[in-house]
Amino acid sequence: MNRFLTISFFTAGLFILTGCGFYSHTGASVPANAKTFSVAYISNVASIVMPLFSQTLTEKLKTKFINETTLKLTQSEGDIRFSGKVLSYSTGPVAVQGNQQNAVNRLTVTIEITYENTKEEGKNFTQQFTNYVDYAATENFAAVENTLVNQVCDILVQDVFNKAFINW
Repeated sequence: MNRFLTISFFTAGLFILTGCGFYSHTGASVPANAKTFSVAYISNVASIVMPLFSQTLTEKLKTKFINETTLKLTQSEGDIRFSGKVLSYSTGPVAVQGNQQNAVNRLTVTIEITYENTKEEGKNFTQQFTNYVDYAATENFAAVENTLVNQVCDILVQDVFNKAFINW
C-alpha cells in the first residue's frame, strides 16, 4: 500500500495523517473513511438510578469524540455508533480505620457500551466498563454526588475512548 506521511505542528499538539487512518496527539486511530459518529442516549437499568447520570455520561462521550477525533457528530446512523446502558450504580465503604469506623467510601459504576464501526466491522464490540471514585466517609454523599458523578464519568469515557480508538 502506498502511504503518504504528513507531519504538521499545531498549538494543540502533533497530528499525523497516514494512508490508513488519522492519528492525533491523543493517540486516537480513526478509519480514514469514517466521517461521522453518533451516540445514542445511555439508558439506566441500574437498581439505583441517579437521575442525571445517563445524560452526563452521554454528553461527555459526545464531547470527548468531538474534541479528540476528526469525526462529526450526527443524530443517528453515524459511521461509528455508540450505544449502551448503566448496569450498576452503588456506593459503599472500602477502608476501615483502626477503631472500626469507615474512613473511605467508594462510588462504583458499571456501564455496557456497544461500539459499531460500519467501516471496519471487525472492530465492533460490546463490553462492560467498571470504574470508581473514592470519597471521605465524613462527606455527605448527597452533597458530593454530582462531583463524583462527573469524575467517574470522565474515567469511564476515557476507558471507552481507549477501547474504541487507541490501538495499543
